[in-house]
Amino acid sequence: MKLVRDNIPQIIRKSGRDCRYFKVTSETQHMAFLKEKMIEELEEFMEDPCEEEAGDMLEVLLSMLKLKGISFDDVQDVSYVKMLERGSFGEGIVLTTVDGT
Repeated sequence: MKLVRDNIPQIIRKSGRDCRYFKVTSETQHMAFLKEKMIEELEEFMEDPCEEEAGDMLEVLLSMLKLKGISFDDVQDVSYVKMLERGSFGEGIVLTTVDGT
């Protein structure tokens, strides 16, 4: 049992096969399936880093944002401001300790 793209049942039926499915009944359930799907897509990207797998992760993220009423443009804006103020993750810096707290 896994979350699939909206048109997958129709695609399966057009191929001459049958399938059973259900639609999520709550935001909580939907978000739980999206979380599982994101982990699945991330694992696939790690095995085969390519545009297709990155696109799948983006599609899951966009669905999560829509479900929570968050604008992707706003997310991009916040990300850009954080990058300007704090940098990105491009250099692979791993913090091990912070003294004086």
